[in-house]
Amino acid sequence: MSAVDADNVTKQMYQAKMAARDVLIKESWVKAMEARLVRDELEKCRKGEGANAMENCRWLAEKYAQMLQDNKLQGYKTIDRA
Repeated sequence: MSAVDADNVTKQMYQAKMAARDVLIKESWVKAMEARLVRDELEKCRKGEGANAMENCRWLAEKYAQMLQDNKLQGYKTIDRA
């Protein structure tokens, strides 16, 4: 294999790694934005329900708490270590 072929292969591997990194970062951001939407809905529910918010918005609060645990943002350094 010549030096030009090796450089081309290295360039392709680097481009594939960057593309995979971009996909994972985008997925991470989408999940974070979904959690933000659930938080906003929870705030609306609490304001709308008033005194009964603890009972009527519980499912939304539990969903938001679960999303906070599961949907943490990942930077490119965390992705590259995996």
